[in-house]
Amino acid sequence: MEKNDLKINNKNSADIGFEKQIWNAARILRGNMDSAEYKQVVLGLIFLKYISDEFERKYMNLVEEGAGFEEDIDEYISEGIFFVPPQARWKLIAEKAHTPEIGTIIDEAMRAIEKENKRLKDILPKNFARPELDKRRLGDVVDLFTNIRMIEHGNEKDILGRTYEYCLAKFAEQEGKLAGEFYTPSCVVKTLVEVLKPFNGRVYDPCCGSGGMFVQSANFIENHSGNINNISVYGQDSNPTTWKLANMNLAIQGIEADLGGFNGDTFTNDRHPFLKADYILANPPFNLSNWGEARLKDDPRWKYGVPPANNANFAWLQHMIYHLSPNGKIGMVLANTALSVSSGSEYEIRKNIIEDDLVECIVSLPAHLFYTTKIKVSIWFLNKNKKQKGKILFIDSRNLGHMASRTLKEFSQSEIEKIANTVSKFQNNEGYENISGFCQVADLEEIQKKNYNISPSKYVSGVIDVADIGEITDTFEADINNLTMLKNNTKNSFENISSILNTVSLGGPKKDYDLFSNLNARDLTSLEGNNAIQLLKEVERHSSYTEKIEVLVNDISERLFKYWFIDFNFPNESGYPYQESGGKLHKTAYGDIPITWQCITMGSFLTPKNIKVGEREGISEYSTTNSGVHPRAQKFNKKLSSNFKKNKIVEKGDIVFGMSREIFNFGIMKDEIGSVSPAYHVYEIDTDVINAEFLEVYMRLCSDYFLSLIKPGAREGQVLDKEELQHKLIVCPPLDIQSKYMLIRKLFPLQLFRGL
Repeated sequence: MEKNDLKINNKNSADIGFEKQIWNAARILRGNMDSAEYKQVVLGLIFLKYISDEFERKYMNLVEEGAGFEEDIDEYISEGIFFVPPQARWKLIAEKAHTPEIGTIIDEAMRAIEKENKRLKDILPKNFARPELDKRRLGDVVDLFTNIRMIEHGNEKDILGRTYEYCLAKFAEQEGKLAGEFYTPSCVVKTLVEVLKPFNGRVYDPCCGSGGMFVQSANFIENHSGNINNISVYGQDSNPTTWKLANMNLAIQGIEADLGGFNGDTFTNDRHPFLKADYILANPPFNLSNWGEARLKDDPRWKYGVPPANNANFAWLQHMIYHLSPNGKIGMVLANTALSVSSGSEYEIRKNIIEDDLVECIVSLPAHLFYTTKIKVSIWFLNKNKKQKGKILFIDSRNLGHMASRTLKEFSQSEIEKIANTVSKFQNNEGYENISGFCQVADLEEIQKKNYNISPSKYVSGVIDVADIGEITDTFEADINNLTMLKNNTKNSFENISSILNTVSLGGPKKDYDLFSNLNARDLTSLEGNNAIQLLKEVERHSSYTEKIEVLVNDISERLFKYWFIDFNFPNESGYPYQESGGKLHKTAYGDIPITWQCITMGSFLTPKNIKVGEREGISEYSTTNSGVHPRAQKFNKKLSSNFKKNKIVEKGDIVFGMSREIFNFGIMKDEIGSVSPAYHVYEIDTDVINAEFLEVYMRLCSDYFLSLIKPGAREGQVLDKEELQHKLIVCPPLDIQSKYMLIRKLFPLQLFRGL
């Protein structure tokens, strides 16, 4: 951006959002710097400009009073305003903006402010003079900030909080995975705060990042007419840069905080060893390894068991439980694996915590809420003084939220309040009701039966997880173009292979030659060295192209499924997207669905079959894998087992569920007839209600929903819950729409390769 452009863009700072202007400053400054480097520079300037504006406002008021107190530091400190000494005031910085020493001037300003304000000692960034920071661009940013009177927007609008949140989110978006060290999405923090309601007492975050939990707690208190002075804030962070950002953030918000005096590792250098907190809010690093377990085996924090060395999830959780007051509450984000791990020390720790009746609520979160990870996560709410003894509330929020961008999802304020109000009703036993597809309460006995697995999908019925199904976006056309390119590449590669093979005597018609399974070293001996090498390269290239095509075709078909059957934007009778063109909906147990669709139980179209093989002969034996129903391996078919006569008959179109493990171990029988072990579950599908192949696709794409059909059982640990299967709700569109989707799914790759 040129300097002239800056003047045009900033002729009136009220015309566009100041957050966006400040982000534009970050873009100007970046140059060749990494996001992590210029983050500190930009946020440091935000801090400096804001306290300068605050100081100037008070300074002018004192000048007007005429008592000569405008340079009296106590006049500022008494009102919570930072004193800015003469050499650090923005007017001087603005005058020197386009001089070579501008970086040094800003560094000296930061040092002078720290000297006069002990709370800021060693907190402010002082790296503006470094050679790699372009001083011309730095001057341009100072110009931009000079045109922004932050104080004009008013404290009531929480200018710095909004600015910090906006810029931190933008930095998090750019830094990706590394952003987890300093940023938790605002809507997640608000959910924690709205549920815990930290009105008074000690508030603690053992991995506080840039302090967002504390800022949102303060905002919550202010929004509910509370007093910020009724809470005490404690925190810690191991990253020195992040720790400084948190101190700046809290200082400018007027939040008095004890962040431990300096940065430090929470496990090995607990900065608040004797703290007993009333509220703990945290988003610790997911699945952290090498966290120091070897040095902490006898630590008193491990009341429920020693956490494993390769995963700190339950180290974080137990650290927080250790720091709870007798009536304390915890709200923390953890990876979903912590909910369901079925063996080892993590399982034992979770079991012990549940048995101690600390877990009050589990909320499963949607995908795409975090910049930093695609790991599925949930919020754990724990309470040392539960009112609903022996019960846990499960909330499935995976289908809440909206896409704020192509890659990031957010909760709306009303959705956050929906979660918080549900928890409150449960806690106080005032008007709470189980809601299909959203919330369910379970008692300890039921949780014990499910092997202490506390995944909400195990308890909440009527919800479909669409988290792993891609979105219909403007990339669809690009995907088709990519497929066309891959098709042409595949065709060219095939022709190159055929050309080389023309020199080989195959001993049979060319059309019977299987390019990939029959090509062997003997054939290659007929080729000269270079041709043999070229052939192998072409075969490898051809395989790569076809693999990419398969992945892309599956991805497109899954996005189409999401677009039609989750978003309900299948084409209506006029060819327009149903929902987008105002299609009518009706209420069901699942929620609002298209008027001609049904919300039905699986038992309404699945009929158990138990026909034995008996004396029939020539019946092949089948088994299920995670890809469907297949003939058993040849070595098992050489000699049938002694109880083969007890095998169950399976006919074309039946659905077969494996005897254990996961629900992926299922499929639709494609051959005319066969048999499976008596332990398998076989159902006939009413094809007047649902297309069998459509049901199989539906179940695979919404697998998390159907995984809740698995329960602890005999022998191999987990079995299908046949009774729950009968009551499982699904959304069933009309047969013609199902069939149309399956036709597109089948014909799409054929049409693509027609004439290959």
